[in-house]
Amino acid sequence: MRFPARIEAKPGVMMGKPCIKGTRIPVYLLLEKMAAGESHDQMLHAYPQLSMEDLRACLEYAAALAADEVILTEA
Repeated sequence: MRFPARIEAKPGVMMGKPCIKGTRIPVYLLLEKMAAGESHDQMLHAYPQLSMEDLRACLEYAAALAADEVILTEA
């Protein structure tokens, strides 16, 4: 899978987990906050180094993972 332009994974940063480029903010954390109902405005206030495009990149990443999901069926 190819990461959206605003997301990167480096072995020495957050144990290689995908993060917003140039930060140590992992994508999974932002996705968990969105799933818990935190608004984009709240997240941007809590993490002023982020932009709306960063949050959209997280959703793009999650959608790509879901699209590549393997579905097992009974034989």
